[in-house]
Amino acid sequence: MSTSITLFGAGSWGTALAVHLAAAGRDVTLWARREEAVEQMRTTRRNPTYLSDIEIPSSVDVTSDLEAAASASSLWAVAVPSQSLRSVATRIAPLTRPGTTVVSLAKGIENDTLRTMSQVLAEELTGIEAQQIGVLYGPSHAEEVAASQPTTLVASAPTEPRAEWVQDAFMTERLRVYVNTDVVGVEIGGSAKNVLAIAAGMGDGVGYGDNAKAALVTRGLAEMRRLGVAMGAKPQTFAGLAGIGDLLVTCMSQHSRNRHLGEQIGTGKTLDEIESTMDMVAEGVRTTQSVRGLAEHYDVEMPVTEAVHRVLFEDQRPEDMVDELMTRSAKREHGLSRSPQGAS
Repeated sequence: MSTSITLFGAGSWGTALAVHLAAAGRDVTLWARREEAVEQMRTTRRNPTYLSDIEIPSSVDVTSDLEAAASASSLWAVAVPSQSLRSVATRIAPLTRPGTTVVSLAKGIENDTLRTMSQVLAEELTGIEAQQIGVLYGPSHAEEVAASQPTTLVASAPTEPRAEWVQDAFMTERLRVYVNTDVVGVEIGGSAKNVLAIAAGMGDGVGYGDNAKAALVTRGLAEMRRLGVAMGAKPQTFAGLAGIGDLLVTCMSQHSRNRHLGEQIGTGKTLDEIESTMDMVAEGVRTTQSVRGLAEHYDVEMPVTEAVHRVLFEDQRPEDMVDELMTRSAKREHGLSRSPQGAS
């Protein structure tokens, strides 16, 4: 088991994991891009922007020196917004060593290329083998992880031994990690759920009740699964932590920035107005564009995603989104075709 971990990215998730893992006895290096933020964290042991009420243990080495951060550990966890991952990967690529394992903590799909986060890392980090690249996803709000609230995650990598190695590295008494080698399924589940959380939030903002939210979550899970399977994922992955687990917590929780953004849109605010007031990135906004692009590429029907896209980028009213979904043509659940005449 690796007892030293370098976290690239000092946002809420990177900070929360640094705090949690250090408390569990890991040697943690936390890299932040801005030197002024690093100095404040070193002086006050608080992150000035994210989780500012949480104390960063003195054992966490906070730095803006990329080379120093890279050399501190052979396990790198990259916790930057999904649309920034490639630029960070380009910077750390020359610093990789043959034994380096890299884990993406970012949940999203790159807009321009429609690549998952592990695919982006594999393209940029040519100094290591693809099997040394994995992801860590699951229902995990940073606020609760930083406070050592019980949390479960999924460590996913192309081979079981590598996924188990990542599992051991991140497992603590309050952070239970499972193994899954279905990397694409874990990534699609963990990314597409942010789009569905925006839809659920829109329903909250408009004033619809639990029945409507349950319908959005359930049918959203079905379309998320359809896309994943079309991309080669295993169907059962979407019944696990990176599927229904992450979907539920993101659609229901007050901590969810994607649900919050959707709720604000449901009350009549514009996307620009909401994003201008948010310190943290709501990944679901840009992921909506990417997931819609993947649905078109793989010819997969994703009506909830399509409806969210129209509200976010085509000026459709959120009230019309739910009405449109409710008045679609009658369907069989699970996509089953109608039985032949006379069949039972």
